[in-house]
Amino acid sequence: MNIRDALLKPTDRRIFVIYRALSEGWSVERIHRLTKIDRWFLHKIARVLEVETSLRELPASAPDRDLLLNAKRLGFSDQRVGDLVGLGEGDIRSLRESYRIRPAIKQIDTLAAEYPAKTNYLYMTYSGADPDGLDDVAPSDRAVMVLGSGAYRIGSSVEFDWCGVNAVETARKLGRYAIMVNCNPETVSTDYDMCDRLYFEELSLERILDIHEREQPDGIILSMGGQIPNNLATKLYQAGVHIYGTMPHSIDMAEDRHKFSALLDKLGIEQPEWKELTGLPSAKAFAAAVGYPVLIRPSYVLSGAAMNVAWDDGSLEGFLNLASDVSAEHPVVISKFIENSKEIEIDAVAKRGKILFHAITEHIENAGVHSGDATVVLPAQRLYMETLRKIRKISSRIAEALDITGPFNIQFLAERNRVRVIECNLRASRSFPFCSKVSRTNMIRLAVEAMLGGETAFEKAPSSALELEWVGVKAAQFSFSRLHGADPVTGVEMASTGEVGCIGTDQNDALLKALLSVGYRLPKK
Repeated sequence: MNIRDALLKPTDRRIFVIYRALSEGWSVERIHRLTKIDRWFLHKIARVLEVETSLRELPASAPDRDLLLNAKRLGFSDQRVGDLVGLGEGDIRSLRESYRIRPAIKQIDTLAAEYPAKTNYLYMTYSGADPDGLDDVAPSDRAVMVLGSGAYRIGSSVEFDWCGVNAVETARKLGRYAIMVNCNPETVSTDYDMCDRLYFEELSLERILDIHEREQPDGIILSMGGQIPNNLATKLYQAGVHIYGTMPHSIDMAEDRHKFSALLDKLGIEQPEWKELTGLPSAKAFAAAVGYPVLIRPSYVLSGAAMNVAWDDGSLEGFLNLASDVSAEHPVVISKFIENSKEIEIDAVAKRGKILFHAITEHIENAGVHSGDATVVLPAQRLYMETLRKIRKISSRIAEALDITGPFNIQFLAERNRVRVIECNLRASRSFPFCSKVSRTNMIRLAVEAMLGGETAFEKAPSSALELEWVGVKAAQFSFSRLHGADPVTGVEMASTGEVGCIGTDQNDALLKALLSVGYRLPKK
């Protein structure tokens, strides 16, 4: 499709076509005639292009203060400026500091400027009215900063917001000043009375460091917001930020497929056969050795993004290219996909490597359906006692090896009594709210108490959600009919847009309630 045709059709991608048209010399007036978009917006986009062009044309040198300030006011990140001038993100940050270019903290005016508004709604801007860039608030005292989950989307939704809210509430109950950073106004975590200070900001390394430098909190809790905050652990730690809970090097060991597999080998814990990919020939050789199907698994991704099951050489090649694009900075691993096996999960809280509380759930579907799409039962109803014993033992050894403090989740494959580990997430998982509500034990409260050094109610004896007098079932809600071109077949990449949890006297009772709740209609006869 040429630029003119693309401009005539209003789609979610048209703004990028406008940018390309401007870069190829189209005038604002010509684009306005085709799109009917107000010239004011088009001039703003043209201004962004003008500054980008100025940065590109620099002769391999750092930008001067005026150019850098203009770029920051227009929304350029340090990373983007660095890419354009051939420097690293850290170099641009240091340059900003030397120029004394810093964003100011401003309060959101909830009174339309009729009266001075004193709120805990805060944001950061390079366009503050104060020429000295003074903040509207002073640094907090003995604060704990909690990172939220950001925008709701497939793979990350309200379950992580529940975790963030409970983390903030627990910190406040422990007498700590609580700061929430999140960018979604539709969440409970961004309610005005939920925390002491609330930043409506993106969850990027640059912005979190900006807030941290001004607030000077005692530390940051990363493990409540899903994968996005967890991905920042290593870089924040390298920047001198104190991370509450599990150390970033342990998070990296669990997230990096290659390092985690090496740890399991060292501990003598069984896992599906795997290999770190070096190219298509090695992938084909591995598949030939273990036999199809095989699973392509990128590191550091959310909800199984770009994770696929390959059944032949053709699909292997296509999926490999996709995984490399999604996880360019981290290794891609290929592993044997084991058919007709059961998937089991453990959600747990540990303190200094010792498990305080755990909940073991089983999937009703066979392994191969993403845990966010699967129908989950707690407590597990159809597992061998030997399987449960092995899962507890393996989980304890992994928790000890990684010196876990806080929430974590491990996924297992079980063939009869043969138990293999799939992966370990050193953060709250999307099933933490479900497990907490069914077991009637707030696992997030327990985790935050462990991370902040408080005594927990479960300090003396490990407990579990194994023997309950009721059964809980979590079922996924899908929106295939509303998503154009969606494939209505569940797989290793998550597709559900919601979930329900139901409690019954037994598994059948809870399962029927859950299926009815997500919209299934049972036959009358």
